[in-house]
Amino acid sequence: MKLKVHEIFYSIQGESSRVGLPTVFVRLTGCPMRCVYCDTAYAFSGGSNIEIADILAKVAEFGTKYVTVTGGEPLAQKDCHFLLKDLCDAGYSVSLETGGAIDISPVDKRVSVILDVKTPDSGELKNNVWSNLDHLKSSDEVKFVLCSREDYQWARDLLSTHKIAEKCPVLFSPVYSQVSPTDLAEWVLADKLPVRMQVQLHKILWGEKPGV
Repeated sequence: MKLKVHEIFYSIQGESSRVGLPTVFVRLTGCPMRCVYCDTAYAFSGGSNIEIADILAKVAEFGTKYVTVTGGEPLAQKDCHFLLKDLCDAGYSVSLETGGAIDISPVDKRVSVILDVKTPDSGELKNNVWSNLDHLKSSDEVKFVLCSREDYQWARDLLSTHKIAEKCPVLFSPVYSQVSPTDLAEWVLADKLPVRMQVQLHKILWGEKPGV
């Protein structure tokens, strides 16, 4: 069984509650969305078809327990579910970064799903699968990438309406070089939100480029 893989690399996790952890990233090719702030458009196409067993062999070379399957949109390849299961079976601590336009309910329950809920200014609000919020586990996380003050207010209100923070951790992230992290921190503090504010550590360390 093969998946189209754009890159497999070893880096520092730059986001989520796993931030700072040495992690192997398996980036799958392809995505059905076109967010205005996308920083991985290079993964919309290209890559190589690789057997899942060979993906696991490559991951093992790096000698770390943390693996993140990302994209693009990894769930756009249906056989991604087999990769997630096999990684869990191999004893890895696995997270999945998904854009929220595809049903997460079939994902192996051992996987920590990082669900990116699309905001109005992302340009992809219409593609949110809202039922995904009903499938969240305490080990999952919901991420809002915020393009503006208006996006922040929208996410704040959604947080309250759906009681998301009662289900799992919530991440508020400013769009790199567009929303001031200081401003976002002050908004979160003023509203006393039960969220983790995050910046993208890997971009602070290495800038915007593939393989980090």
